[in-house]
Amino acid sequence: MTEHPDLARLQRRLAEFAAARNWQPYHTPKNLVAALSVEASELVEIFQWLTPEESARVMDDPGTAHRVTDEVADVLAYLLQLCEVLGIDPLAALAAKIDRNERRFPVPGAEGGGGEQQPDS
Repeated sequence: MTEHPDLARLQRRLAEFAAARNWQPYHTPKNLVAALSVEASELVEIFQWLTPEESARVMDDPGTAHRVTDEVADVLAYLLQLCEVLGIDPLAALAAKIDRNERRFPVPGAEGGGGEQQPDS
């Protein structure tokens, strides 16, 4: 079984990688957000013209699966680096957002439950 590294360890590895190459001056919030956007766009490009059915099977093709996996890794790497630079705990931020969305969008039919709204991201 493969051990999954924790987020803090991955953030340290990313920081050490950048430090060893003297890239920190370029890892400003603005640059990291731009890089994150580019990598997310590269992920979108893979799915751009697929039907919903084709997109659900995208991991069936090894070549496409490799591209998707690499782009997901790139998006996550830049997001973790941005969180590090801004002092954001990404897991705490996500937990807080889920809490807010659970209050804003209760389960339909539950006490005080609302309609079929989609959450704002």
